[in-house]
Amino acid sequence: MSKATLFDAVVIGGGLVGISCALALAQQGLKLALIESSQVPEIPEDNSWDSRIYAISPGNAAWLESLGAWPALDQSRITPIAKMLICGDDESSKLEFKAYDVNAACLGYIAENRLLQHGLWTALNQSSVAVQTGMQCKSVDWQQDLALIQLNNRQSISAKLVIAADGANSWVRRQADIALQGHDYGQMGVVANFETTRPHQHVARQWFREDGVLAWLPLMGNRVSMVWSTSQVHAQELLNLSPQGLSDCVAEAGQHMLGELRLITSAAAFPLSLQSVDAVVKPRLALIGDAAHVIHPLAGQGVNLGFRDVATLAKILAQRSAYQDIGDAMLLRRYERSRKADMMAMQQVTDGLQKLFASPQPLLKKLRNWGLRLTDSQSALKKRLMAQAMI
Repeated sequence: MSKATLFDAVVIGGGLVGISCALALAQQGLKLALIESSQVPEIPEDNSWDSRIYAISPGNAAWLESLGAWPALDQSRITPIAKMLICGDDESSKLEFKAYDVNAACLGYIAENRLLQHGLWTALNQSSVAVQTGMQCKSVDWQQDLALIQLNNRQSISAKLVIAADGANSWVRRQADIALQGHDYGQMGVVANFETTRPHQHVARQWFREDGVLAWLPLMGNRVSMVWSTSQVHAQELLNLSPQGLSDCVAEAGQHMLGELRLITSAAAFPLSLQSVDAVVKPRLALIGDAAHVIHPLAGQGVNLGFRDVATLAKILAQRSAYQDIGDAMLLRRYERSRKADMMAMQQVTDGLQKLFASPQPLLKKLRNWGLRLTDSQSALKKRLMAQAMI
């Protein structure tokens, strides 16, 4: 990349959402750059499993295929979800979603973070995107007709549009003085992978418990990935357990549905929070992914929400007139308006469910379990919920 090179757009952040954005806009013939502070991750040669797992909706899987990323994935490590079983905190409260009921091949796919990263980077390396890895942005100057970005190697680039894909603690968002709203849940998401003695039959399982929300996501073979959203104290207790102790604890919490468990990846934990921003766009700036919103992981929709950001932004930019500036504020506000309802709805649903199931009040406990049973009895409602989640 030469000094002061002018691009149509620069994407800052080379995670899943950022790379997909660069690919989607490059397909439109735009001159794109991508800046990522870390180096390109490599796939380990020992066939170990990544404890960071994502549930990808069928709609987003098809979209990733159109970008050339999905075919680059090792398909033997991708697990389709045939059914989802949600259990309340009493034995009679259950909610089931089946792909068969909506004539779908599956409800979604479980894939490892590094697998998705590899597929997206493979597609990116075959694209026209100018990529800078191991590089950090030092400053950005928001000018009337472009944004000028200084890198830590003394290079500078300019772009008509800056796209912030640099995560929940977005540097770009801070440089644009966009205020952040939200709160810390006081919880951690504990993740680990296990081998099981019984087959999971491609069922994703979730338990709403007094100590948090426990999810088992199916991996290929007799394996599951666990996400346990729980208090910081309980999370630390789980992390302090021996491999056998953690396996026994998780198996018991999941009612031994898959028999005995054996830990195959070290447990890790990350803090849980809710974040929203006062503005998703400014002149010459658009926020996507975690830079624009952070939600509780209980619905498994975080990365899907980010991919939908990108698809919407790409569609709106493709519809602009030949003479319209790609960083025009009016154009970018169309993206903000288009995404606002989806962002707010997902934040309100996940935040509401977290509060409902975290409450120890007996009346709310009865209400939430009654709600699960009622929803399970409404086939039309379940089909609508599945259709929305599969987009």
